[in-house]
Amino acid sequence: MQTEREPGMAEKKPNILLIVADQLSAPFLPAYGHPLVKTPTLDRLAREGVVFESAYTNSPLCAPARAAMMSGLLPSRTGAFDNAAEFRSAIPTFAHYLRLEGYRTCLSGKMHFVGPDQLHGFEERLTTDIYPADFGWTPDWSKPQERIDWWYHNMTSVKQAGIAEITNQLEYDDEVAFLARRRLFDFARYKDTLPFCLMVSFTHPHDPYAARAKFWNQYADADIDLPATPAIPYAQMDPHSRRLHDMSAMDDYDVTEADIRSSRHGYYANITYVDDLIGGLMETLETCGMANDTVTLVTSDHGDFLGERGLWYKMSYREHSGRVPLLVHAPKRFAPRRVAAPASIADLLPTLVDIAKPGGSATLARPVDGASLLPALEGRDEPDRTVVGEYLAEGVHAPMYMVRQGDWKLICCDTDPDQLFDLAADPHENQNLADDPAHAPRLAALKQALASFDSAAICREVVSSQQQRLLVFKALTKGNVYPWDFQPLRDASEQYTRNHRDVTETDILSRFPPAPAAVKKPGR
Repeated sequence: MQTEREPGMAEKKPNILLIVADQLSAPFLPAYGHPLVKTPTLDRLAREGVVFESAYTNSPLCAPARAAMMSGLLPSRTGAFDNAAEFRSAIPTFAHYLRLEGYRTCLSGKMHFVGPDQLHGFEERLTTDIYPADFGWTPDWSKPQERIDWWYHNMTSVKQAGIAEITNQLEYDDEVAFLARRRLFDFARYKDTLPFCLMVSFTHPHDPYAARAKFWNQYADADIDLPATPAIPYAQMDPHSRRLHDMSAMDDYDVTEADIRSSRHGYYANITYVDDLIGGLMETLETCGMANDTVTLVTSDHGDFLGERGLWYKMSYREHSGRVPLLVHAPKRFAPRRVAAPASIADLLPTLVDIAKPGGSATLARPVDGASLLPALEGRDEPDRTVVGEYLAEGVHAPMYMVRQGDWKLICCDTDPDQLFDLAADPHENQNLADDPAHAPRLAALKQALASFDSAAICREVVSSQQQRLLVFKALTKGNVYPWDFQPLRDASEQYTRNHRDVTETDILSRFPPAPAAVKKPGR
């Protein structure tokens, strides 16, 4: 079904607001069926917008996922293998393409870009990043049994869940939201900056699971649901799950049922906090009269197990870790609908470029792994879509792949047994069908989607990159140190009231809505 567009809507370049919430798992949102979590803003966007029911990360870890989101490419194409691998400046991103289409591109918040380029096509960046930009978090596949204590996850986030009025992450997201809303007002006040693409990237609901009382108290601890699939005994876990268990030192503490409820309580509260921040952005669009001219997208880089199967955090293609929300809200352009066909965050680049290019079908500088979602947004179903994911970071010792096609999902890695799931019949992935002869043709067909990947060559490239980066990081900590962390550029001499500008003119130009004209007395 296609929506009736306003006259000229198809030809007009819309503003684009891309909102990313870190570690937000689709199964924990009401828009995807969760009965408890409170997200009034996202609920409204879902009702009025297009909901992609089976959207996935292309790599269940922050930096490689975000590089895929920006570039439309899988990690083996970008070289952004893990949370300490450089995202190369020569790779075109959607920000580059949108600039060529006349957009003002701006970023507020986290992107976990590694390397000296901290913009990747954005003209301006309003905040620094919450995570380091250097090679310090490089994993080492040559030491498969080594646990890197100083930056790997552990269970303290689970044991210390509770109320906190200020944290490292709350301080960050408060700033991200404030500066993003102020930038929206700037776009409204100074219309020569339109159209715009503003990316707002929050670090919540990423652990630790500490939330403000305002949001924590919206939930009763006794009402918090426990995992749909309880903890799997260690000996019965698949090899990858055992590695995740060991890597996050899950045996270091006794994790009780109360700990699980408290962690999920904090996670749910922080989802509501992010929903409140998104509500503020949407309110600002309305206040500025830009809501009808803006395509708003909401997604995440990956999910969170949150105790499902006894596991926590991400780094897996199981549903709670790998499936992310993807909502597109533009009621004047796209009729509300739910799309069952698989999608991925690598689809964002070709989709945004098609939205920005009148008539769509923009020419890209290089082939990408994602595919435009514009047909689905316009009501044209593509049931045969296939999504491929690739994971090349800590928790594996060789490339791990995911293929989602229809109701079927394959997870495979050269060092591990294959995992094949029928998600329609087994949504919690408790029955691995890979060894069932009846499903051998299905397994072979899904593996065909990976035929172009040389896993052994990619593995050698990853290991070589790791060893080089480990050496470079050690060297760059000696002598004079020049951090790559982004320093926001704020020229105080151009802010507020200054003597090189007329005070009255400053007050008039900075006001929104514009002030009524003040007419002087005759002869004055």
